Amino acid sequence: MLFASKEEVTDQLKGILGQNNGTVTLENTEKLRGDLIDILVENSIFNESKEIKGFSRYLIKQTALEMGIVSSSIQGLYEAMGRGEYGGFTVPALNTRGMTYDMCRAIFRSAHKANCGALIFEIAKSEIGYTFQPPHEIVPVVLAAAIKENHKGPVFIQGDHFQVNPKNFALDPDKEINGLKDLIRQGIDAGFYNIDIDTSTLVDLSQPNVKEEQRLNFEVGVKLTRYIRQLEPEGITISVGGEIGEVGKQNSTEEELRAYLDNFNAKLAEKEGNAKGISKISIQTGTSHGGVPLPDGTVAEVTLDFDTLEKLSQIARESYGLSGAVQHGASTLPQEMFNKFPELKTSEIHLATNFQNMIYDSKHFPADFKEKIYKHLRVKFADEMNDGMTDEQFIYKTRKKGFGEFKAGFWSLPKEVKTEIGRELEKEFDFLFQKLNVQNTVEMVEKTVTLVPVKPNLENEISACQ
Repeated sequence: MLFASKEEVTDQLKGILGQNNGTVTLENTEKLRGDLIDILVENSIFNESKEIKGFSRYLIKQTALEMGIVSSSIQGLYEAMGRGEYGGFTVPALNTRGMTYDMCRAIFRSAHKANCGALIFEIAKSEIGYTFQPPHEIVPVVLAAAIKENHKGPVFIQGDHFQVNPKNFALDPDKEINGLKDLIRQGIDAGFYNIDIDTSTLVDLSQPNVKEEQRLNFEVGVKLTRYIRQLEPEGITISVGGEIGEVGKQNSTEEELRAYLDNFNAKLAEKEGNAKGISKISIQTGTSHGGVPLPDGTVAEVTLDFDTLEKLSQIARESYGLSGAVQHGASTLPQEMFNKFPELKTSEIHLATNFQNMIYDSKHFPADFKEKIYKHLRVKFADEMNDGMTDEQFIYKTRKKGFGEFKAGFWSLPKEVKTEIGRELEKEFDFLFQKLNVQNTVEMVEKTVTLVPVKPNLENEISACQ
């Protein structure tokens, strides 16, 4: 149901949400969590009127705060991990690439069963583009899912791989950095209080020594970290992540880790001696984003360097006070591997592609809709079909873009389809939370994370609509 006017919105709110002088009062929680929140989130995405779309986002954000749901930074927990006060678990950063509302609902249901508070919802810079989910859209969707599932407390939303494009940087460094700064500003304005900046794409292995190899990585990383600190809402320290090795390239080393962190910290302190640095460090251990598809469309086995992961995570904590190392590209690993990450005190693990695979490959996913998507992808992205690539490999690599190209189609899938896929995803999250040992982490999150409500601005929500 899409509203035709703001008056229609107001009429639907009667007896459920009250409005007075820019504040929202929750009058009937059960009715809100019934159909109304579903209607509001649909309008926050698809309404053609910027005023109604922005108003819907504003209402979701205000209502979330009214219910004690607060977009937050995980910085406090990560600092405590860096001090050795907590450990033995790995925080899952769960990618919201497709069917975002239904997926987030499944995540919250699993988290409540596991009493899990240490988890992150994330989306990467590239995914924001091809799934058509800008920051100001995705934050209300996550918060609406929290409302629907009666969540309370902090919600950690993260911008992942806010990445420098090396080719664009070589042509015009200022333009590339300014574009990334604009995305950072949008993210923070929307409620991204966890941001992974990725300048590892600027590492130059042709340089004579490791410091020079990492120079642009730490220099641009410091520049972007300072920019983030300038934009922080009062009372919030955004959790910033750094990266020393591009995922899918050669494995990281201790020398690279120390060269990056020593020089990053020294440069950051040049102007402000007490400036807050990064909270975690992403490294490369042998994985690649999405895995490597074989000609039949299956994924090749990965040899993951657990020794490097354990060693660099330990150095990051003990020598630099970080929460530890971050593992990317892990969602398609064999299930028996996941218990290794908390055993090795990996700080955070990023999971994405397997959730996408589960959606497309679900027996409940309509075959005709899938074929419609695949047919479109074969035509629109034909230039991405490399020599020697089979159709199965092409579809595996490209179908992530279907989430944006068919955004409305995914949203309008039959309710029973979305319910069944949501249940399948929920079982996967149950498994992951158990293997990553993040059950019963609500209390430690409550002890280390300060809730800082940031009230939304209606005019800003409307102006941010696309």
